[in-house]
Amino acid sequence: MSFEFILGTARESILTVLSLAGPLLAISLLIGLCVSIFQATTQIQEPTLTYVPKIIAVFIGILLFGSWMLTTLVNYTVNLYAQLGKFGM
Repeated sequence: MSFEFILGTARESILTVLSLAGPLLAISLLIGLCVSIFQATTQIQEPTLTYVPKIIAVFIGILLFGSWMLTTLVNYTVNLYAQLGKFGM
């Protein structure tokens, strides 16, 4: 295996992870920001109030983006095995 192959595979892995986790992290960030603004305006300082909306939002995000995430992960895995198969011969 060449150095370029390893670096390319690592770069592709990192980009795949970022593209898969990005939408769910963005949803969680936006919901957390909205809950924080709500807590600041109403002066409700309950620390557990932020967890339930985030969990529900991430679950909905998984329902919405799950098929795309799975397709992306399967395509990455098939591509990785195809590239590794070249070195097996």
